[in-house]
Amino acid sequence: MKNNKFITLFFILFSYFGYSQCAMCRAVLESSENDSMAEGINNGIMYLAFLPYLVVFFMIFFVYKKFKK
Repeated sequence: MKNNKFITLFFILFSYFGYSQCAMCRAVLESSENDSMAEGINNGIMYLAFLPYLVVFFMIFFVYKKFKK
């Protein structure tokens, strides 16, 4: 239980750093004045980064449930 609290605190504290762009995307978007395009790129990066973790989580969850029985 103590480990879960530490992991949760870790993700809360460092979640701000996860909202970033690669160097090339940042350079292109800083030269542009279109803020909605920058937000769309950020959302796309977060979407693409989140899906593999979600798939792995569900795979581990189902394997755990199967071996628990």
